[in-house]
Amino acid sequence: MDASRELHRLVSGYQVTQAVHVAATLGLSDVLAEGPKTMTELAEATGTDSQSLTRLMRALIALGLYAGDDGKYTNTEVGDALRSDAPHPIAGWVRFIGQGSHWAAYTGLADSIRTGETAFPTVHGEPVWEYRAKHPSERKLFDGAMTSMSGMLTDAVVDAYDFSRYNTVVDVGGGRGRLLSGILERYPAVTGILFDQPDVVAGVEGFQVVGGSFFESVPSGDALVLKSVIHDWADAESIEILRVCRRALPADGRVLLVEQLLDRSPDPVRTALSDLNMLVMTGGRERTVDEYRALLAAADLELTGTVPTASPAFVIEATPRHQA
Repeated sequence: MDASRELHRLVSGYQVTQAVHVAATLGLSDVLAEGPKTMTELAEATGTDSQSLTRLMRALIALGLYAGDDGKYTNTEVGDALRSDAPHPIAGWVRFIGQGSHWAAYTGLADSIRTGETAFPTVHGEPVWEYRAKHPSERKLFDGAMTSMSGMLTDAVVDAYDFSRYNTVVDVGGGRGRLLSGILERYPAVTGILFDQPDVVAGVEGFQVVGGSFFESVPSGDALVLKSVIHDWADAESIEILRVCRRALPADGRVLLVEQLLDRSPDPVRTALSDLNMLVMTGGRERTVDEYRALLAAADLELTGTVPTASPAFVIEATPRHQA
């Protein structure tokens, strides 16, 4: 291996992110899904400058997203994955991570490493949740990103974990309900409740919807599912959320955390980078099994199992501590 060349490839990753982000923002893969396009046709369909778009497409072809033959451009298999109608859409996540506030927050990573403080408030002057509340367009991008990620995880979770044992599944912090929809499609006898902030769940149909804050109360159910929620928060806030869930849990109920595990990850690079993302953005963190066990114990819950999925995430199962 040429170490210098490998380092150059790694440090140039920001250019790749932005090039793919622009492809998603312009909807290039959706346009090319209609059939091969000349550069003139592609520029007209996306409202772009043809010379600049030619330069972008040259880079995206080199990266493997598109092909260009006989003066026409087409999707590759990778480019097809960026379509809005892809089986596991990721375009929402790509549009989100390349936008300004997320991108700029990473300029504070060095300070976070030096001080232990979250970068986002240092760079933007306020915590990420408050910032997004004041910037609806960025909140919309974030919600779209979470829906994208839920789509990628849903099949893996419902394939790996048996929800048929439950009467009522509450998706706590469930966004627009992508995971809950997948659970109910697989297990139609289960009743589903979607819980998130009122503006997030507004207009969602297909199951019972409850708006509120998981720092105050959550609906009762014999399974409370929290996907990618606890990793957003530091220990004190995580314990507070889990205590609220514990109060809503019947004696035979379970809390199910869908999270990555630092010490068991099948994709250590992805999990480690996700951990850095929590440091930069939210002040949360990815955790080990023992760290989750300690958080759950502080909320009067007992970790009873970890179920791997066909993704980097595990289903972490917990019951009230008084149970065997």
